[in-house]
Amino acid sequence: MKLTYRPEIDGLRAVAVIAVILYHARITILDQNFFQGGFIGVDIFLVISGYLITSLILKELNTTGNFSFLYFYQRRARRILPALFFIMLASLPLAWVYLLPTDYVDFSKSILYSIGFSSNFYFHFTGLEYGALEGLLKPFLHTWSLSVEEQYYIVFPVLLLIIYKFFKKNLLILLLIALVISFFIASWTSVKFPSASFYFLHTRMWELLAGSILAYLEIKNQRRWFFSNKLINRILTLLGIILIGHAIVFYNDDTLHPSAYTLTPIIGVCLIIWFAHKDEIITKIFSSKIFVGTGLISYSLYLWHYPVFALFRYSLASGSLLKKILIIIFIILASIFTFFFVERPFRNRKKMSVQLLIKFLLILVVPLILVNIYVIKNNGFDNRYVFDKINLDNGFYLKERQKYNSKEKISSFEVNKKKKILIIGNSHGQDTFNIFKLNEELFTEYQFSRIGVEIYCLESFLIDKTFCNEKVDQTHLNNFANSDVIVLSTRWRDLDKEKLEKILINLKKSDKKIILTTSAPEFKTFGRFTMIDKFILSNGRLPNENEIIKYKKKYYNSYINNKSINSTNKFLKLLAMKNNVRILDKELYLCNHEEKTCEIFTNNGEKINFDRDHYTIAGAKYLGNKIYKNDWFKIK
Repeated sequence: MKLTYRPEIDGLRAVAVIAVILYHARITILDQNFFQGGFIGVDIFLVISGYLITSLILKELNTTGNFSFLYFYQRRARRILPALFFIMLASLPLAWVYLLPTDYVDFSKSILYSIGFSSNFYFHFTGLEYGALEGLLKPFLHTWSLSVEEQYYIVFPVLLLIIYKFFKKNLLILLLIALVISFFIASWTSVKFPSASFYFLHTRMWELLAGSILAYLEIKNQRRWFFSNKLINRILTLLGIILIGHAIVFYNDDTLHPSAYTLTPIIGVCLIIWFAHKDEIITKIFSSKIFVGTGLISYSLYLWHYPVFALFRYSLASGSLLKKILIIIFIILASIFTFFFVERPFRNRKKMSVQLLIKFLLILVVPLILVNIYVIKNNGFDNRYVFDKINLDNGFYLKERQKYNSKEKISSFEVNKKKKILIIGNSHGQDTFNIFKLNEELFTEYQFSRIGVEIYCLESFLIDKTFCNEKVDQTHLNNFANSDVIVLSTRWRDLDKEKLEKILINLKKSDKKIILTTSAPEFKTFGRFTMIDKFILSNGRLPNENEIIKYKKKYYNSYINNKSINSTNKFLKLLAMKNNVRILDKELYLCNHEEKTCEIFTNNGEKINFDRDHYTIAGAKYLGNKIYKNDWFKIK
């Protein structure tokens, strides 16, 4: 069953894919990113998919009284799988060249989950935040949306057929109820469980159903409704463009999404789909060759752009505007090739029979599965980036740190005469805890425990014993009650600083000694690599003594020129003085202002930092020893 071709829909696809590409390109003009809300391009795709898929299903049901699942899924396979598998295969050698072993394993796992249309679950349960720096280095993070769509294609046709057969009169009402339920779940979970809300089908279904409802109304009434006044139709179509444009320009990574904010671009897409008319100027623009052409290759553009950007960022190359433009040109050329030589041949049922389609897909997917299983089994060939005691795969240090902290489970303070020190904060608080816990034999007069939570969550804890309205473990409650000293050690966020004075005032009422720590020195990184990693990678060897001194100074300059850290530390010191609270400066055990250097290696030649601001286990052990010797933490 064929649908009436609407070229402006391809034009709308062009807008969606351009927005997504420019968002991920992180292009700034005069220090402004005008596409910071470009992620809503995915939402545009979802509405279009809901509209087209529902149109196909309902037209077939109305015409034949039945629905061929076999034909439906064959069409989906022809449309989605060949280009996806081809680009995955093309990325394998580049991943071998550029990805560190830990990321190579993650890369392989993401491909396997993508093949099974479940990468959205994989990225959620691995704790990956879309739009964050970590996510920008994952070549197939963007396949989460394909997984959501495929899950929809599996569930929706079955449900629609059942409703059509047995509840046909109530079809529109049931679609509306499902949309409203999904929308309210999305709005609620975007606050409580933002990752699940972002990645899962049940919170994205309302966007697909918005398109489905348009398709139902159009088919039921045999046409789209237009106002007799053409000016109103033009205004509503223009309003749709304005709503989409507003979201692209003014939304950003802090916008709750999907949520009520997402209504703006969704309504905009619906207005364009519904009111676009071939005689209107806006429809003519969207139906122009450049828009339609871009729309036709939009699937290939979407598939190519993310792995290319991710691997480029990983390659240590600078992200200049010129280079980004050249990358986009490459993406366009690769997408044109993929469209004409992969997508179109596989969609042509006359030239590509079902049997031939299956054979070709097996030829593509079997090597993909086998190679990636082999990569995972061999831990990404984890000896590729080891230089003596230095491992350039910083994922190794992160896992080592996680393993240590999972082994050192938080337990209640013991009843003894030792001062009980409770360290509160995020991953920087974890580093502070490790510094002392790894050197317990030195700090014999203290007991240490920690609570891993953002500082601003203490506001609710001091009122109702919850952390940001989440229930608190009894061990944490006991440790807080029994602690003698509270140490606030964190990577300070704006919200922490905003609420800190009120938190300090309330904490002091607990009759405990309060200690603040400054932000840890942060150093320049290149994607996954620290400055010293980049040197080792580029030279294929460890630095000599003179080069180490040179890089110590580079680290110092990197830290001292970090305006954000300097501003935060100045704020903390003034606030500590105002509230008569002791503050410990973390730079004192890592950097030397007289020599203008910061430490890079331990005495044993192991790395102290494995990224811009976190310590290796060896680094934490070394720094704890320094702290003990210079009495940085001495409590009277």
